Amino acid sequence: MTDQPTDFPELNPDDPTIDMWRTPIENLQGNRPPGLMNVNRYPFALASHGIATFLSRPIALTPADLRAAQVEVAMLGAGLDFSGGLRGTGYGPRALRAFDMYLPSVTTGLPHAHTRVDALEELVMCDYGDAAIDFESTHRSIEPIRGLVREVAETGAMPFVIGGDHALMYPDVAALADVYGKGKVGVVHFDAHYDAARLGIGHNLTHGTPVRRLIEQGYVSGHNFVQVGLRGYWPDDEDLAWMRDQGFRYHFMAEVERHGWEHVMQRAIAEASEGTDHLYLSLDIDVLDPAYAPGTGTPEPNGLTPRELFPLLRRLGAETNLVGVELVELNPLVDPTYVTPLVANRCVREILTGIAMRKKGITEPHYLAPEAVDHGQG
Repeated sequence: MTDQPTDFPELNPDDPTIDMWRTPIENLQGNRPPGLMNVNRYPFALASHGIATFLSRPIALTPADLRAAQVEVAMLGAGLDFSGGLRGTGYGPRALRAFDMYLPSVTTGLPHAHTRVDALEELVMCDYGDAAIDFESTHRSIEPIRGLVREVAETGAMPFVIGGDHALMYPDVAALADVYGKGKVGVVHFDAHYDAARLGIGHNLTHGTPVRRLIEQGYVSGHNFVQVGLRGYWPDDEDLAWMRDQGFRYHFMAEVERHGWEHVMQRAIAEASEGTDHLYLSLDIDVLDPAYAPGTGTPEPNGLTPRELFPLLRRLGAETNLVGVELVELNPLVDPTYVTPLVANRCVREILTGIAMRKKGITEPHYLAPEAVDHGQG
């Protein structure tokens, strides 16, 4: 059955609001010199006070700001929210900005308990605002997202994208391929689902298809795609055969059950370091068991625990050359508690801690500070 001809084309080019959603303020720089702007009045406050930014960081609005401040990590929101599952991931960036919970808003003084490294002190970070989203269309949102991520990467800063649904992986990774070259960026993909579906009820891009689109268009080699945490009822046999043909390295939760988490973690890190000098980390919050992260559109039981996931996130930051990160599928609207944003916040902090460790030269496998593990032992 085919669709009948329609008198209603997708877009009305005569509508004066057609590009209103993606047209920025005429002069973001204004008359101020380029650099970071602190939008909060006090140097110390509870997380419930002040203007919410990612990790209470200062803001930047233009590439000139990023370059002037020599920003190393620019966090940005991308509230894409159209794909299957429960709607609400469009509020993921706002939730992560607002749900630092009990941690105070300070510039430094919060070292990671296990490594004694303070990412807020070591890294120049900022909140780079949000990508433009056409709230009627995933397809029209692709280029604005890709453009903003590319804009950050071109300055030398690392884009750290908070979503939004997992369709974001396509513009995010494509943007980094624009900067580093097609096939030059590997991906470590944490997810309950493989997201390489061949079917999408006619749509080329959904939150279940970005991996296949990236592989088909040559942005990433299948050999440089590592997946961790797969479970549930996908992929089917045909999709799994395609993944094997492409050279994917994938780790189902069955492998964890059979061989243990330490075995899988070591394999994933070794695979992530093969074949490419640049690595992208894609973290779907549903890789965690819904007992720890119920606020997601497609929860799948029998997932990872934070105790398993956190060290691997930190190690990837420290032991590999990350050039970009995304955290997606955070849906605060289906979590009546603050658990999922809290865990997502800690995932972000683990990754940043690893990046800060690498900057300090702490790249040994699974580094832990002696005072955190050996105190009191004879």
